[in-house]
Amino acid sequence: MKCAFLCILAATLASSLARADDKLAEASPPKPLNAKYVIYSGDFGDQYVPTKTDRKLSIVVTGQPAKEIFDSLHPDIKAECTVEPGERQRMKEHIWCIYGPRNGYTCYFGFDLRTGKSIDGGEC
Repeated sequence: MKCAFLCILAATLASSLARADDKLAEASPPKPLNAKYVIYSGDFGDQYVPTKTDRKLSIVVTGQPAKEIFDSLHPDIKAECTVEPGERQRMKEHIWCIYGPRNGYTCYFGFDLRTGKSIDGGEC
């Protein structure tokens, strides 16, 4: 009796895990990305030619991918710099996204290429 119960439980768990793996594979297929980037040294607002010891990467994502990222970063933050009425901003650590009625969605990411650490990828 115990063996039958344990066998049924094991089969149920294995089946659930197999379905979970299928859902993971289906949930996030790779998608195209609209992006631009710049490699620089110095600060984002004061960029210079990259050097051997100072190389940073700024990535700007636009369109539907930026909307999906924006929608994932809740809630809106108090905008410190707005360009147009109706603009909304969201931020988590070094990920910064903006929605503007005229330009749509834009997200900024940055990385220090010498350390691999995340940094700001844009500024007001």
